[in-house]
Amino acid sequence: MHHLTLYRDPQRFAGWPANYGIWSWGQEIVVGFTVGWYKDRDEGVHAVDRTRPFTGMLARSLDGGESWQVDPATYPLPDGRAVSVDEHVDDTLKIGQPQDLIDCPGGINFLHPDFALMGARTGLKAGAISWFYTSFDRCRTWDGPYKLPLFDTPGIAARTDYLVSDQDTCTLFLTAVKSNGNEGRLLCARTVDGGQSFQFRSWIGEEPAGYAIMPASLRLPEGQTLVARRCAEDGRYWIDLYASDDDCQTWRYLSTPAPELGRWGNPPVLLRLQDGRLCLIYGYRDAPAGIRARLSTDEGLSWGEAIILRADGGSHDLGYPRAMQRPDGTVVIVYYYNDQPKGERYIAVTLWKP
Repeated sequence: MHHLTLYRDPQRFAGWPANYGIWSWGQEIVVGFTVGWYKDRDEGVHAVDRTRPFTGMLARSLDGGESWQVDPATYPLPDGRAVSVDEHVDDTLKIGQPQDLIDCPGGINFLHPDFALMGARTGLKAGAISWFYTSFDRCRTWDGPYKLPLFDTPGIAARTDYLVSDQDTCTLFLTAVKSNGNEGRLLCARTVDGGQSFQFRSWIGEEPAGYAIMPASLRLPEGQTLVARRCAEDGRYWIDLYASDDDCQTWRYLSTPAPELGRWGNPPVLLRLQDGRLCLIYGYRDAPAGIRARLSTDEGLSWGEAIILRADGGSHDLGYPRAMQRPDGTVVIVYYYNDQPKGERYIAVTLWKP
């Protein structure tokens, strides 16, 4: 196992790959993140200057994550603003209610060999608007932004999480705003007409007193669907796992892979490894802060002890991973990190063979 630096600038805050996505084609990997400006702030969880804009970025590796080229993202920006950062900037920089979202015409071939989809959003609470982009050339160019319905909720906060069934059918896993206007509760929605329309399919769990957000979905070879959820309530933060045996129509609680995440929590990555084990990866935000993983040999019913991939984080302001497994079995994990509390936030990579 070893760690690499993907992007780092002493004046910048680079963050949140989990909000954007990772896509891979063998040794070729693309990951999204965003870059703002670093500012030491005593309040809140993120050391970011809220008065300055963010820039979306895409990083590409052609050698399985060993080296990377980083460029500004090429997806169209609603109203010219950075996507999925409204909660991190002052009102003058928010997208708010985007005016240039378009209806998807349909015709998306979800089985195209170079296909990628990215979800995006404005904020997290009542009034949040979401949309998606599609690419058919491995994230080099993008179509969209295509607006998503609200599904009779106060708001939708989309991040990239989807499962393809066939050429015309794709299921999105989304965070919805709760009935009280706060984030959030998970639902899944499906298109069967190549993206022209999406219909609500099911809630994933009951509406929580706290939140259950940022899904990570996985379809097992036997057809069962799993979704890991980032959860919080009364100052406790954890990741739990739900299962569907009927193609996402109903869900049941399965297990709690990560019972403690540290303050503020962190979203999960859920992978099925080549040897059949399940792998859950997440940021840990109490001392010693860092990146952790857990493994399951029984398809998520039970989980081993936490595997500490690194524990040298300078503060809780880290994590939000994305990951994939290379053909040689190496897991490539991309996340944001810091070495010291009053230092820049950067994008790091861990290469690990479970």
